[in-house]
Amino acid sequence: MARPRGRVAVIHLDDAGQLTHEWCSLVNPDRDLGPQLIHGISAAEARRAPQFSRLAGHLAGLLRGRVLVAHNLHFDAAFLLAEYRRLQIEPPISPGEGLCTMRLAAHFLPSAGRSLHDCCRAAGMPPHQAHSALHDARAAAQLLARYLRDAGTPPPWTSVIDAAAAAPWPPLAAEAVVPVPRRELGHREEHFLARLVDRLPRLREPQGDAYLDLLDRALLDRHISDSEADALVATAEDLGLARVDVDHLHRTYLASLAAVALEDNVLTSAERHDLDQVASLLGLQVSDVDHALKTARDADVARPHTNGWRLQPGDVVVFTGAMEPARSFWEEDARTAGLQVGDNVTKKTRLLVAADPDSMSGKAKKARQYAVPVVHPIAYQRMLADLNR
Repeated sequence: MARPRGRVAVIHLDDAGQLTHEWCSLVNPDRDLGPQLIHGISAAEARRAPQFSRLAGHLAGLLRGRVLVAHNLHFDAAFLLAEYRRLQIEPPISPGEGLCTMRLAAHFLPSAGRSLHDCCRAAGMPPHQAHSALHDARAAAQLLARYLRDAGTPPPWTSVIDAAAAAPWPPLAAEAVVPVPRRELGHREEHFLARLVDRLPRLREPQGDAYLDLLDRALLDRHISDSEADALVATAEDLGLARVDVDHLHRTYLASLAAVALEDNVLTSAERHDLDQVASLLGLQVSDVDHALKTARDADVARPHTNGWRLQPGDVVVFTGAMEPARSFWEEDARTAGLQVGDNVTKKTRLLVAADPDSMSGKAKKARQYAVPVVHPIAYQRMLADLNR
């Protein structure tokens, strides 16, 4: 078994050390994940994964009657025990009961260091992908198989096997939860419009003020995060908007932006780039931008939903997540620009700057609750530059 931050993996081996089953899923910790450069899991991935409470029953079924094996068993066993106890469940798990491939290496691989990487190298195994629960579990399983071959029959831990088989697990219902795997490298999320249904009949003139208001905030940083995409889909469904209705609202929104860009009868390259970028985010084409500009030139276009959002001196800005440079730098820079820096998000907060806009931190949750825009530091820098002009 392996449990790097935000994921869990279980490998089953038979008595001969042959793999018989493997299972792995991301786990939603319902909090900030910490530095993504280390574990490589985005908040968007973890947010859509099941929480441990939903996985507890299925995981118990995978562990029941089996010896718990891990590299650094003390760490993994303590984690599992804490998670089950948080659910007021007392499982037959103990850091001292099971097999630790790290401790066993002192006997079977005396020249190896403590790390899983060093033990695998000493055993002649190829390098594995570090900080991946499934790959770590597979590597530990291969180590155990090597130990089994070297130990002979019966292995010296027969009593541990017998104790695990007899250990009484509390009755736990296994919820039907589909495991959520890591996204493959280069995976691209489908456009959120593809998740909307085509309803009949469609609305003749869709009233989407709530949707457009949410869209305004989502496009503030010219990026639609997975959290914002989910919120847009949910809002469209709550309003009874079909995909064709949302497409109509997107074209109306683009036309409004085009009219603003042409207010001075000059379209700069930066304004055109901005319109193209918004169109792409809304699932529209370059030709749609051309049409919106032509319409704006030919007639006055109502602009009820153009985003005139700007930071103003005295606005309260809050920061969350592991940033580079350090958060203290960003906070001091904000104060120098005439902004107030808040420790927590309140209804008076104007903007939340997040290292990951999909963050599940307490600040990010409050921001979404209070409809406070959440933006990436790069977008915040552009807003700060506008403020200082």
